[in-house]
Amino acid sequence: MKRNAIEQLLQWKNSKDRKPLVLKGARQVGKTWLMEEFGRLCYDDTFYFNFDEEDDLKSIFENNKNPHRIIELLGLIKEKKILPEKHLIIFDEVQECSEALNSLKYFCEKANEYHIISAGSLLGTLLAKPKSYPVGKVNLLNIAPMTFDEFLAASDEGLFSYYSSIEKGQKIEEIFHYRLLDAYNNYLIIGGMPECVKSWITNKDPAEINKIQQELIELYENDFSKHNGKVNSGRILMVFRSLVTQLSKNNEKFVYGCMREGARAREFEEAIEWLVSAGMVLRIYNVSKPEHPLKAYEQLNHFKLFMFDVGLMKHMAAVSNEAVLLKSDYQFKGALTENYVLQQIRSLYDTEPKYYTPTPNDEIDFIVQNGMDIIPIEVKSGESVSSTSFKNYLKAHKPEYAVRFSKLKYETTDSFINMPLYLANKMKSLL
Repeated sequence: MKRNAIEQLLQWKNSKDRKPLVLKGARQVGKTWLMEEFGRLCYDDTFYFNFDEEDDLKSIFENNKNPHRIIELLGLIKEKKILPEKHLIIFDEVQECSEALNSLKYFCEKANEYHIISAGSLLGTLLAKPKSYPVGKVNLLNIAPMTFDEFLAASDEGLFSYYSSIEKGQKIEEIFHYRLLDAYNNYLIIGGMPECVKSWITNKDPAEINKIQQELIELYENDFSKHNGKVNSGRILMVFRSLVTQLSKNNEKFVYGCMREGARAREFEEAIEWLVSAGMVLRIYNVSKPEHPLKAYEQLNHFKLFMFDVGLMKHMAAVSNEAVLLKSDYQFKGALTENYVLQQIRSLYDTEPKYYTPTPNDEIDFIVQNGMDIIPIEVKSGESVSSTSFKNYLKAHKPEYAVRFSKLKYETTDSFINMPLYLANKMKSLL
């Protein structure tokens, strides 16, 4: 499979300021495969160490602080000398050995010629606590599920080649427009979890996709029950299971009362932080003003939560494949489409997307910051695209750039650009 993160890993490898790298992201998004593939493509050899499967490894890090001695011992285990620059060292499931995670500090300071990548399940929750890892001594890279372009590259190489060639203002021929819309509909069903994508490519069996998605949801929920930190696991589960209900409301703002009558923020805010840190939910804040810098206007008590993968969200909401494929309207269609767009655009800009509600009756689905520019984004799930909120915003603020995502064709109007939903991941390059 093609993963865009390979390019980011290559930049890390060649950087003069390179430090040991830590990959963050939810379980099963492909971190281990990515590290091993990167090693295969870009190094003479790869040395893989799994702290969950090889319990004896922990003693090496518990008894040694000298990174050169650690390298020597790891080489003895693999019966081969580990060379700086030429070899990649992988620490997988590193959360099982805090000493190994902390050793990255010593590698950064005293042995940075060795190329080390670490990853692990729920590592984001550990990294959210500054004392738990060597702050400032590592590079961080977030790994998410496969984006639409990665899905397309894996499932239809010819169509991906056309998709890659689309440039700003280009006319997209009708035959390709509808083929790409079909691929977009498939992506809503399958999502970007590598196991689901691989299964679809191999078997083309929707029932198998459904089974894998159910197993993944159960895996995540089991993780909550195993969680033994100070955050209540039952509350984590309640927040996770409330996502569909929260997004089904006309106003998608997170409401604590949706989980339990009388619920308060102080009871559940730590559970929300845990899910965000674990990479399992995406949180976007409302802003009081659509002005630069957006972060200065965040309203921290007004936010929405989305699932980190649209296919899993579609499964959790029990939306039928028929509803997605046959252009029918259903209660969750708008929320599912917004979840998709957020998943595609969140890594395009340095600042996380926000949303904006100037009045109780008006809402701009997303707002992103690109340099000094503030770009409003309207998301429509089909070809019916009327939006009073979007029109009012454009009239009031006259932004240099504005984007509406829909199933209509790619075209530029006097005040905004209509982009087909399948172009969401290309938004930045097309503006």
